[in-house]
Amino acid sequence: MSKIKITELINSLARLGGQLENPDNELRQLIETEHRYNPWFTPQNVEHAIKSIGKSLNEADLTAWLNQYDLNKSISSKKIGLILAGNIPLVGFHDVLCVLVTGNEALIKASSQDARLIKAVLNKLTDIDKRFAGQFKFVERLVDFDAVIATGSNNTSRYFDYYFGKVPNIIRKNRSSIAVLTGDESSEELYQLGHDIFDYFGLGCRNVSKLLFPRDYNISTFFEAIEPYNDIINHNKYNNNYGYNKSIYLVGREQHLDNGFLLLKENDALTSPLAVVFYNYYDSLEDVEKLLSAENENIQCVVSKAPLNIKNQVVNLGQSQQPKLWDYADGVDTMKFLTELKA
Repeated sequence: MSKIKITELINSLARLGGQLENPDNELRQLIETEHRYNPWFTPQNVEHAIKSIGKSLNEADLTAWLNQYDLNKSISSKKIGLILAGNIPLVGFHDVLCVLVTGNEALIKASSQDARLIKAVLNKLTDIDKRFAGQFKFVERLVDFDAVIATGSNNTSRYFDYYFGKVPNIIRKNRSSIAVLTGDESSEELYQLGHDIFDYFGLGCRNVSKLLFPRDYNISTFFEAIEPYNDIINHNKYNNNYGYNKSIYLVGREQHLDNGFLLLKENDALTSPLAVVFYNYYDSLEDVEKLLSAENENIQCVVSKAPLNIKNQVVNLGQSQQPKLWDYADGVDTMKFLTELKA
């Protein structure tokens, strides 16, 4: 890619953001048809993902984000292998974006679950600014790369470590997100928490899979606030998971709570099955902070209004799936990694 001024870069990305916030007919067709290829990618979820990215690509946030890094220094372009996840729509876009804005070349191994969406968005970008056209390509297999950013599970991370351990890399494993309630949340705030749980059916690492309640919390308050999300049970695959987990608990006579579309189960684990959220009670915020600190490497973000003194990213209720450009996965600064690759 030819040298590009930061102001021009911001302008091009902001224009892309505007197009994603206001999808044209081409994007509309993708929004309406992706569920044919991946039943989890409902029109509502695909539109939510596209518009969320569009909202993040605004001039003010782009300026604040990119000005943190020295993008004008003279460095040779590197080939960055990207292995993208496909659990939620466009989940790998931010990694691609980081490679592009740092002037490197992206070798993209897209997930079969999400390839059409990422290609469509990048085509929009190259239509806006032709200089991006030669800066990325989609590949079936990664070869001839200088560094790798790979996202997968705890199992695939061992595979990634073996194959990519000799080059600079960011290798991501499973993470979960937690909500810490204080008991002072309003009904509206608890309703917003429903987004953190149910957006993308709970399939993302930023989705809340664990709730921490203060001792003696009235859980019916939480159930009442999230009742408007009950339509989720009409999605066949979600309903199948709900029914399966419910039957396991019933057959095993395992104590649980059920509101007809979500199961709550007291369990110390961080990651719950789909359609289930685990919970525990706590006695003090100091106890919560100790727990979160001990599990730091397994937590993506914490949803809470409590004044928590922890390393993890803390976001307001309803905001876990609305990350800013500088909210890096696993807390690893992808831009810093890319801009500090040696020539």
